Amino acid sequence: MNDLKVNSYQEGLKELRGNLSNMLPADALNVFDTAADTLQIIHTSILKLNQGDKAPDFTLSNAINKTIKLYDVLKNNRVVLTFYRGTWCPYCNLALNQYQSILPAIKDAGATLIAISPQTPDESLNIKEKNELQFEVLSDNGNVVARQFVTIFKNDDKALKTMSDLGFDYDGFYADDSRELPIPATFIIEQDGTISFAKSEGGDYRNRVEPTEILNALK
Repeated sequence: MNDLKVNSYQEGLKELRGNLSNMLPADALNVFDTAADTLQIIHTSILKLNQGDKAPDFTLSNAINKTIKLYDVLKNNRVVLTFYRGTWCPYCNLALNQYQSILPAIKDAGATLIAISPQTPDESLNIKEKNELQFEVLSDNGNVVARQFVTIFKNDDKALKTMSDLGFDYDGFYADDSRELPIPATFIIEQDGTISFAKSEGGDYRNRVEPTEILNALK
């Protein structure tokens, strides 16, 4: 684990922001940033479960529609569980890509990485292939599981219109029309179901839990 080069999410975020500034119209990026800033102000208590709490069991479909049951995975390994928004979110792609880069160290620490979003299994497969992810990406239609762990919010109407104007079919990523999303957060669940690590960087979805924090918590 000590020999692994761990990328900084915040450093990656700086590069991503530069790329987005070149790719998106300034007014569109401003709409998204304003929505993120507003979420940071509104949502100050994100986590529904914290360190020491017992994680509820759940069963969800993975990218190839195979059912994955949390407590079955826990029979063999601890679980690093992370909630994200969707394939269309550049910050989610950055975070999941970085978590993929530390996957060998996660496995060496006796843990299994699982990511959850409300996307359809097809979109879960899309994000797996796009980022060459080698961990389970599960579909939580209606945020049934997510709302037990984190705060759920309805995506901003102005941000959704801006996405549509940019050519993104937001509703096509999901099986319902609720437009609800989980605020990103990451948990470590021990084999007895106890949560040993729980963190969100707040309502501002541009920020994510650093890979180094996950590895340090696993130690």
